[in-house]
Amino acid sequence: MSLRAKINLIIFQTLVFSLLFALFGRLLYLQVLENGKYKDAAISIQSRDIVTPAVRGAITDINGTPMVVDLPGLVVSIDRSKLDKLPDKGSSVLAKTAALFSLEYADIYQRTRLCGELPKDNRAGCWNGTRYQPIPLVGDASQDLALKVMENSDQYPGVEVQSVPIRSYPSLEGENTAHVLGYVGSVTDEDLNNPDINYYRNEVVGKTGLEVKYNEYLRGIPGVRTVLVNRKEVVTKESKNIKAVAGNNLITNIDSKLQAGVEKALEGAIKRARASGYKGDSGAAVVLEIKTGRVLAMASYPSYDPTIWQKGLTVKQAEDLFSEAKGVPALSRPLQGLFAPASTFKSVSVLAAANAGYSLDAKYNCPATVEIGNRTFNNFDSVAAGRLSLDVGIAISCDSLWYQIAYDEWVRDGGLKPKSNTNDYFFDAAKAFGVGKTTGIDLPSELSGRLPNRQWKQNWYDQNKDFYCNYKQRAKKSDLTPYLIEIARENCLDGNKVRAGDAVNFSIGQGDTLVTPLRLAEIYAAIANNGTYYRPQVARAIVDVDGKVIKEFKPEVSDTVKAAQSTWDFLHRALRMVVTRGTGAGAFSGFPVAISGKTGTAQVFGKNPNGSAKDDTSWFASYGPTENPQYSVVMMVSQGGFGASASGVGVKDIYATLFGVTGNKIDPTKAVFPNGVPTTIAKVDLKKAASEVDLTGIKVGGVKLK
Repeated sequence: MSLRAKINLIIFQTLVFSLLFALFGRLLYLQVLENGKYKDAAISIQSRDIVTPAVRGAITDINGTPMVVDLPGLVVSIDRSKLDKLPDKGSSVLAKTAALFSLEYADIYQRTRLCGELPKDNRAGCWNGTRYQPIPLVGDASQDLALKVMENSDQYPGVEVQSVPIRSYPSLEGENTAHVLGYVGSVTDEDLNNPDINYYRNEVVGKTGLEVKYNEYLRGIPGVRTVLVNRKEVVTKESKNIKAVAGNNLITNIDSKLQAGVEKALEGAIKRARASGYKGDSGAAVVLEIKTGRVLAMASYPSYDPTIWQKGLTVKQAEDLFSEAKGVPALSRPLQGLFAPASTFKSVSVLAAANAGYSLDAKYNCPATVEIGNRTFNNFDSVAAGRLSLDVGIAISCDSLWYQIAYDEWVRDGGLKPKSNTNDYFFDAAKAFGVGKTTGIDLPSELSGRLPNRQWKQNWYDQNKDFYCNYKQRAKKSDLTPYLIEIARENCLDGNKVRAGDAVNFSIGQGDTLVTPLRLAEIYAAIANNGTYYRPQVARAIVDVDGKVIKEFKPEVSDTVKAAQSTWDFLHRALRMVVTRGTGAGAFSGFPVAISGKTGTAQVFGKNPNGSAKDDTSWFASYGPTENPQYSVVMMVSQGGFGASASGVGVKDIYATLFGVTGNKIDPTKAVFPNGVPTTIAKVDLKKAASEVDLTGIKVGGVKLK
């Protein structure tokens, strides 16, 4: 054999042995090192998981009284995998079920369709799970109707009845609290694909509010019983059986009695506005504990019945939640409502004026009008008040004195040709109070509001310049009026500039400035607390089923507004004068508790859907008692008219609930916190809520419920 042939043979043998070595190495890896993984995979093919959802933790008020809790209930569900096999795809079964439960066929048809089966513009109330997952149709069904389904199962194929924990809302004090609590719903494909959490198809998870924010604590651990089956789906062996572990309870800072009182006061304010001829389409109210930031009550109007998610949301209910004609009940206005703060903002302007060197003890002119450039800015109701001290100016809510101060400062900063080192006292004061930022409350979807300073103007200009510079080509024909065309021309030329009108409007809380009611409540808490304000906190503590504290949420200082003590003293004096001899005097006449606050009546531009001009936004921002401030209370009524007559009276009603005021007298026994806001963590008491449920005598799956 030649040398070349020997070399070729050696190379071939080396290649063969290399392949054999790689093959045996791979076999060793699969059969030994990865044995467990592939064993589990093989078992999973012939295994079935029977999941028992855990009892979800309760959410209670500050006293441990349940506001939402899992209670036994009967749920009627639809199994699409069975209905789809019927000749008519289950249409007759759905129609029969709809008739039995007095539902609209169109509703239950919509709710049992997968979202992907429907057009994008017609998915309200659709099912976001799979067809192999039971689709809840009726939550908390009556025993009689549930029995009819179970006793006539041949007439209702694919219709199932189960006894499961249902999210229930005892409302023991008559509170609603829907926007704070939030709601739960079935897991989605997105939830199932979350690598950090092992969800199961038949679980419910938090979707909004506290339910989603603290879902990891409330959820618990589902029970899983895994069985092995043969090819005929006959159980041959039980692989594992892990019992469900109930979720932990969430104790909040909300007081149910106060919450009910705040909701009633807010609704009363809106009805008062309507009785006075205003539209009064919505509103919000917030109560904070000043020295901790604890949210003691928070209401939004209109609201909705939180049980609709458990009973079964109809298509109409789903549409109504986001309907402008209904006032968008799904919107949480304390967190997501953005409104011009109007004269309540003058407290911020006081800080700006003091920092700019204006004397808070001097007197200022309050004319009926102020001419700035080619525009005339009117005082409220175009009334002149002569020369007056600044605290009286705050009390009677003079606008025109602020026009002059703000304009002078705008000129000092360079006007339309700003200096490189502008002082921007007004913008900086607002920024110090957190305007334009979220408060950081422990609820999802909070909006930040708007601080229209120089940077915001530049950003806005960059985004809108093309539209304004091509306004005639891009605007609607109905918007091609001479006035709007001129506005567009000006914005095209220098829309990135802070104009004199911008500065003047900013000083009285108008123009582009927007805040949420929650942010304004925090601002007035900071004023009462000489500059220190806390992060608003709804949660008080997480406790397990035995009452052991898992996590306590302690007060957190958000920031401190720096100002001389004389400035705070001035504000305290001026805001008290608002209530004793100013714009809020009528609303609080004879009230036995000293309250300090500020009215606000914000002009709103634009039209309602019916073409009518929008009414003013009514505000009242306050704190009390004046000498020892404990609570910051703010109310806003959209299209509610004058600040004092709608929101001012509403805020007075909230203080009456807080302090136990009836007429002009205080009854300490009726006060919400006779000994102050509780500092200890309450014990959770679910007995009263549980006692309201009775499922005795009914069997589900052969088991009699007790």
